[in-house]
Amino acid sequence: MTHKDQWTTFIHQLQDDICNALETCDGAAKFIEDNWQRPEGGGGKTRVISNGDVIEKGGVNTSIVFGKVTDLMRSQLKIEGDSWFASGLSLVIHPINPFVPTVHCNYRMFELYDEAGEVIDRWFGGGTDLTPYYLIEADAKHFHQTYKNVCHQFDPSFYGEFKKTCDHYFVNTHRNNERRGIGGIFYDYKRPDDQKKFEFWFDLAKAAGYAFIDAYIPIVEQRKNMAYTPENKYWQEIRRGRYTEFNLVHDRGTIFGLKTNGRTESILMSLPPTVRFEYNYQPVSGSEEDKLLQACLHPREWI
Repeated sequence: MTHKDQWTTFIHQLQDDICNALETCDGAAKFIEDNWQRPEGGGGKTRVISNGDVIEKGGVNTSIVFGKVTDLMRSQLKIEGDSWFASGLSLVIHPINPFVPTVHCNYRMFELYDEAGEVIDRWFGGGTDLTPYYLIEADAKHFHQTYKNVCHQFDPSFYGEFKKTCDHYFVNTHRNNERRGIGGIFYDYKRPDDQKKFEFWFDLAKAAGYAFIDAYIPIVEQRKNMAYTPENKYWQEIRRGRYTEFNLVHDRGTIFGLKTNGRTESILMSLPPTVRFEYNYQPVSGSEEDKLLQACLHPREWI
């Protein structure tokens, strides 16, 4: 089995297992699958879920796409070579209850080939991050501890490195460097070498990918039945606006998908169903909403 086949088998199984876990947690809604093809090469399986008892909108997508390196990719994405292959899983879950956080997860592999079809570059990337609307510190600690435990299985330096990368990636720089949420782990452009071969990075992606279930589902189970008010929902939609801003303005995955003629519906699946853009909205100082906002202004050590 080629490296591409190994990776593809993994992301499809991970998609099945995460969807099953989320459906069980929701208890009502089921994922609907949309198989699509990309004219230039490849396709994917977009699975969407909506209007459940817990999940307002979400998607768990896999894609396997390939093609020729274009002039636009060379200039915009700084990619050199003759052809390319990209495959990964990406998910975003937007819950109904404002006390249940939004979550994002993505794990991917990219290969670049010369004119003879030989691999000239390969890298891995991915991570999982949490975007709460109300700061519940026990949830933040559980989420980060889960990923620290995974990282330590591979390299004790990884959690600190990947957390820092995450903290400084999911940032709305146009809003005074306000973070999208409370972070998690994120890594990119990890190339196999003599010390850390393909299997090393592949196994890390598998461990981190499956850790999503352990990191997120217990939080949802604890918070999904909490009572909330229209004011709580209003604040959730304000923060969803910030989420939307990041995804449309800064996210490299969104930009890559649109620049390579990816499937727009699948790319923009990450956007929340309802948002608010209130002019210069500021929460009351010292409120629970302000507590969340302050937590997003600067990176913090949660464990």
